[in-house]
Amino acid sequence: MTFRIAQISDTHLSATKPFFVANFLRVGEAVAREAVDLVVNTGDISLDGASGEADLAEARSLHDALGCAFKCIPGNHDLGDNADVPGVSQAIDAARRARYVKHFGGDWWLVDAPGWRLIGVNAQLFASGLQAAREQSAFIAEAAAGAAAGSRQIALFIHKPLFDMREGEDVVGGRFLNPSSRRELLSAFGAARPALVACGHVHQFRESEAHGARHVWGPSTGYFIPDTRQPRYGLKEVGFVIHELHQDGTHASRFARAPGTDNLSIADFPEAYGPMH
Repeated sequence: MTFRIAQISDTHLSATKPFFVANFLRVGEAVAREAVDLVVNTGDISLDGASGEADLAEARSLHDALGCAFKCIPGNHDLGDNADVPGVSQAIDAARRARYVKHFGGDWWLVDAPGWRLIGVNAQLFASGLQAAREQSAFIAEAAAGAAAGSRQIALFIHKPLFDMREGEDVVGGRFLNPSSRRELLSAFGAARPALVACGHVHQFRESEAHGARHVWGPSTGYFIPDTRQPRYGLKEVGFVIHELHQDGTHASRFARAPGTDNLSIADFPEAYGPMH
């Protein structure tokens, strides 16, 4: 038996600035044709949910209209960024998190499938100092132990990549989970490490292998970030990812294009987040 997941990411949805809604709708049509068991949005669901509720409400409405089972995890644009990101202007706090939970439910969760346990986590809680961060770490430890006890492989869904190429990287910034937060996350898993790590945030599709796991970066359904602003790690093209989790613990992932989508550059939409220099 195979459990099929459509991973969408970085949808950046808004009613007042609907620049990326048309692409989302085309992706939704393509996902429906794939007949998947579950859709997972790996964050930055809204254009600016960190500033208020309107974009979160619109994003929820558009997801409900997909007409299929879905789970979401938040990104930095949904409830604020990690407190350990240098120069962070909107850090996660209890009020921002509460707005997200109001519209999308729990910001961490698990789903069991034959041979697998899917674990979704809120990357921005790490280094936040919030009580919810401690509760999430306890949840991860319990979920990982349960997966091991049930001989299930773990698929982790998180907004930010854990690193570029290896766990020991010491770069501190906003593109990857910072070193202390990464150590905290992996420590919570203990010996039951994920076999698959699916993330978003970078707006590029990439597959790599590291420390016994496959790391799959999901592209944005909305736009790519030009090379003048962000290094090229993989494919800069809007789309989504299909993950196939087989009951025997093996798995496969592939990039998927949605007919009718435009490969938009954020540089052409300064009204979204300001001009790019």
